[in-house]
Amino acid sequence: MILGAKQPAVSALTEVELVSAMARKVREKTLLKENANRVLREFQSHLKDMLFRRLPLERQHYDIAFTWLAQFSTPLRTLDALHLAVAAGNDLKMITADKQLSISGRKLGVPTVLL
Repeated sequence: MILGAKQPAVSALTEVELVSAMARKVREKTLLKENANRVLREFQSHLKDMLFRRLPLERQHYDIAFTWLAQFSTPLRTLDALHLAVAAGNDLKMITADKQLSISGRKLGVPTVLL
């Protein structure tokens, strides 16, 4: 962690999506099961050691995501809208490698960093 930086945060949704992505890669045979398990163990170790702040998904996040999706003004999908809502609801910056998510976040007033 960079000195002076806030502690990185992840939501429960991030945890589940990571497992889902790993499972898909194992099924597609683009990632060995052993390597996926190693990554998941490492991630769980980071969570246990509190390297990430864990953010709960709450009713307000669903409400925010609903409102944004109902504007019909971005290509956001359900889970991306929820990720942004958690960031917005906790006054955090969203860090993503997804260009559309970054653009949508900025359009909705959520600070984003595109990797």
